[in-house]
Amino acid sequence: MALKGRIEIKPGVMGGKPVIRGTRIPVEFILRKLAEGATEAELIDAYPTLRKGDIEAAMAWQTNGLTR
Repeated sequence: MALKGRIEIKPGVMGGKPVIRGTRIPVEFILRKLAEGATEAELIDAYPTLRKGDIEAAMAWQTNGLTR
């Protein structure tokens, strides 16, 4: 699934922040946890709805300068 398909922004979900589609997990949260040293495996273990592609999409979101 492409980046566009993994990230969504809805005004009524988490105050309109970008989240992983179908969850209330903000992209910003994933990026912060990775910056703090969490691994992809740790995030997936802690948040079973996450997939590796979701984490990759969050990182691409940041890389492409799309974060708010």
